[in-house]
Amino acid sequence: MFSYLLILVPVSLILSYLVDASPVWVFFSSVLAIVPLAVWIRRATEQLAHRTSPSIGGLLNISFGNAAELVLALFVLLAGNTIVVKGQITGSIIGNSLLGLGLAVVVGTWGKQNLKFNRDQAGLLSTLLMLVLVGLLLPAIFDFTERDIANAPNALVLDETLSLAVSVVLILLYVGNLIYTLVTHDDIFSANDKKGEKVKLEITDQNKPWPLWKSILILISATAVTALEAEFVSGALEETAGMIGVSTFFLGVIVLAVIGNAAEYVSAVYFAKKGDMDLVMTITVGSTVQVALFVAPLLVLISYLIGKPMDLVFNNPIELIAIASVAFIINAISKDGDVTWFEGALLLGVYLLMAIAFFLVTPT
Repeated sequence: MFSYLLILVPVSLILSYLVDASPVWVFFSSVLAIVPLAVWIRRATEQLAHRTSPSIGGLLNISFGNAAELVLALFVLLAGNTIVVKGQITGSIIGNSLLGLGLAVVVGTWGKQNLKFNRDQAGLLSTLLMLVLVGLLLPAIFDFTERDIANAPNALVLDETLSLAVSVVLILLYVGNLIYTLVTHDDIFSANDKKGEKVKLEITDQNKPWPLWKSILILISATAVTALEAEFVSGALEETAGMIGVSTFFLGVIVLAVIGNAAEYVSAVYFAKKGDMDLVMTITVGSTVQVALFVAPLLVLISYLIGKPMDLVFNNPIELIAIASVAFIINAISKDGDVTWFEGALLLGVYLLMAIAFFLVTPT
């Protein structure tokens, strides 16, 4: 569907190296070029997953599911834009669970009364989101408390220490979740995985498995080109924000987050049209969990290794409200085991309200 956007890869190279183009053109050509690259990364990962055991295949899909988003965030982090990276994390959390899931529900329920899904699986994802809420709210509350105590001079050091500790705990819990879903209790999720593999093959090269070398080559090549495009994006980020009259924070929350997850939105809509809400919940809410429990903590750990320290303190109250809202909304939706078009519309409406707030807010 997005293959035609691959033309933007050479276009962005020309604009960056051969033509003295405006940063705006470089930014948007590069950011849109990442969309088809993310699709190819996902296709190659799925093809590799089909050649392994269900557990290893699930691990591959989980590991590379947010590869494009992680690469993009890393280059923005290398440029020292930690506020933008945090905004991208927030944007991914609300984008996957509100925009991605909302679009999928509206499209999937078109002409239908409702769509049903596995309440047990959705309940686990909902529980993990509540854990995410605690893990991401705690550093912000801790920072507020410490700075309120006579403007504690070591508050920043304490913030960094707590963020590192929280990051390690979240990653360990995420690993525990993988062991639970892929090893010790794989029987609970295996039926959905097998159904998902059958449907996924329908959108990967007309049911013809790729040779192993092709899958690996495409995965490596697409990831490498994504890294190049991410470098262009990070380099043009600040100038683009100034030229179009928005904050870099807004670009991180809305533009970078949506682009980094565009391939997942398309997959979610596709499976919703097939009536498979279990896979839709896995793709959207599962991706939200992965971002919060793995990608965000991993970025914190990497930031210290590369000398660009980033904590998990979300100082902007709007971000905290957005993250909390996602956790409570998904918890409410997952209880009854079905969704209607109006619930999808409500998800989109909440996302639109948050996007407007992020557009108007002054970054801290």
